[in-house]
Amino acid sequence: MNNMKNLKILFADDDLKYVMILKRFLEAEGYEVFYAGNGRIALEQYPEVNPDLVLLDINMPEMNGYEVARQIREHDRHVLIFFLTDRSDKTDRLEGFKVRANDYLAKPFYPEELIARIKERFDMIGEQVETETYQFGHTTFDYTNNELRTRANKVMITSRQAEILKMLARNLNVVVSREQLLEQIWGDSSYANSLALNVQITYLRKALKEDASVKIESLMKKGYVLKG
Repeated sequence: MNNMKNLKILFADDDLKYVMILKRFLEAEGYEVFYAGNGRIALEQYPEVNPDLVLLDINMPEMNGYEVARQIREHDRHVLIFFLTDRSDKTDRLEGFKVRANDYLAKPFYPEELIARIKERFDMIGEQVETETYQFGHTTFDYTNNELRTRANKVMITSRQAEILKMLARNLNVVVSREQLLEQIWGDSSYANSLALNVQITYLRKALKEDASVKIESLMKKGYVLKG
């Protein structure tokens, strides 16, 4: 995590004048701010910027803020996401937290309020120094950093794969039902999500192939079990 002065912020909002005002306040704090005029551009910039914080408007052309957040969370569980929006309806807030946003500021707000929220969040992160790890077979699974280590071999997995593996690792050698995995990780057990689970299990098996003592077994009509 960057220190507060080197904080990188990706700011996606189609209201250029509004963004430039906030950008000046943020840069005065020493933060580095990258501007994206809509959701699609934000996703394109995301890998290169590698931000510590993403500020997202909800109503944007080409791709709304919720969809941007969903796609970011597919690959990054740790980056902070704040929604900045003039939509303050309860259902909008619930949708924001459903895609695992960290905060929600309703416009209009004072720039000082945003800066205070940023500092509070990063102070909280600074206090969370412990990593969450699991051991099975000859493999160490670092859930905090989406990393698998087997002897000298290191493999990075996606956040969604890490969520699946965490559930299996917490129930080592015990069957975890498909319904549990789908409800916990996707939120529902639709056919499309069921297919997605099959794909993610395939990727996890490939990621674990260096450790012959570990395997994910499928039990017909029951679920999956991590053995190691």
